[in-house]
Amino acid sequence: MSNLKLLDRLQCEVKQPARPPLPRQPIREFYMPAMPPMGLINAVETWVRALVRRQRFRRRFLPLLDHDDHILDDMGHNREDIEWAARLPWREDAFKALQRRRAQRLKPR
Repeated sequence: MSNLKLLDRLQCEVKQPARPPLPRQPIREFYMPAMPPMGLINAVETWVRALVRRQRFRRRFLPLLDHDDHILDDMGHNREDIEWAARLPWREDAFKALQRRRAQRLKPR
């Protein structure tokens, strides 16, 4: 008899001790999914876009206040409109609000 057959035979005869079943993990009250909710991601993305857009507005338009009123008029802007748009809440788009106010100011009567 070969050694391999003898080992197979011995392994069959030797019984492995029965393992006790693993305890179940308790279900926790707080469950953290693999990905946050899409509504949360959308809200954070909207908030960040609004802040970045406001920062761009301030970077582009506030330096225009250093210029003379005639130069601002040549560019189609008004000092009061730029100051008004700079005081808007950060959630409101200052670019669009300034465009609307400029269109109302330039609208023929």
